[in-house]
Amino acid sequence: MKLGVIINPIAGMGGKVGLKGTDGKEVLERARQMGAKEESPLKAKKALEKLIPLKEDLEILTFPGKMGEDELKDLGFNPRVLNNLADVSTAEDTEKAARMMLEEGVDLILFAGGDGTARNILNAIGEEKTVIGIPAGVKIHSGVYASHPGAAGEIACNYLTNKEGPVKAAEVMDIDEESFREGILSARLYGYMTIPDMPNLTQVQKSAGHADESETIAGIAEKVVEEMEDDVFYIVGSGTTIRPIMDELGLKNTLLGIDIVKNKELIASDVNEKKILEIIGDSEAKIIVTVIGGQGYIFGRGNQQISAEVVKKVGKKNIIVVAPRSKLLSLGDNPLLADLGDEEVNKEMTGYINVVVDYYSNSLQPIKGL
Repeated sequence: MKLGVIINPIAGMGGKVGLKGTDGKEVLERARQMGAKEESPLKAKKALEKLIPLKEDLEILTFPGKMGEDELKDLGFNPRVLNNLADVSTAEDTEKAARMMLEEGVDLILFAGGDGTARNILNAIGEEKTVIGIPAGVKIHSGVYASHPGAAGEIACNYLTNKEGPVKAAEVMDIDEESFREGILSARLYGYMTIPDMPNLTQVQKSAGHADESETIAGIAEKVVEEMEDDVFYIVGSGTTIRPIMDELGLKNTLLGIDIVKNKELIASDVNEKKILEIIGDSEAKIIVTVIGGQGYIFGRGNQQISAEVVKKVGKKNIIVVAPRSKLLSLGDNPLLADLGDEEVNKEMTGYINVVVDYYSNSLQPIKGL
């Protein structure tokens, strides 16, 4: 069995600092200046841990340093390191790495990154090789990713153990980051790659709400605003289900960012993790988030500014989740998901959480921390 591992170490760095991505050298440099940390290698490690049972039977090819070598060696693997790439990943590096994997004849390429990384892999190999992505970016719209990092490792393990397993074509989607930073969400289909067909473990493309839900969502907004308490900071998440809450308050909304409200007045707009922690200090605070339809995420997709540290400070009991019933129904029997990058906080999130589904009622929903 021959596995290729490619890690984009800078994927997702813009999330907590509120940059909504790291495409482009200038944005990456700005993220670093703002204190952004590399989180993609940690998520990749969660996937690679699932491959430990195959250690003796698996030949792994990877690239220097943070592009795969460090994480594999930390877990006791002895990978073959292809040494003609640096240990930092540009788009060109990722494409070159994928082409080299193709030439080496690997059975599967396991890669960590976001939608931009998936586009790079697609540019290099098209549908010629089976791949699976470890979700590590700010934005994950592409169907080539596992539902969470551990699931990527499970998929890889199952596929490599049973090479004759079924495969399918999955979409590679990406958005325009510059427009995204301006509050405009414009997703585009770039093509398809081949992934193992394991629907219970792979990413579901984000689903939109129903056209007739406006009254329900307006009712949710009215209910949330009515129940807002004096002298409490409200950390208001992103998304179209959240926007009517700000409309009800008569406040400007950062559709694809995080705002802070207190006493029904706007305190700060489009804040990053550091600013959130600075503003709320030791004061009482609550978080308002919604559910990504079809996927179930309430944390870890597009709202990384609300980090594990923020959630730990606020507390699970002070998290307000809002979503019309259709979003919950789109999940089938799957739980809500929280991917906060901290095992302790993820464990605390696991269990059940109330979701405001209309003006009159809540729904108790299972939630799983990843």
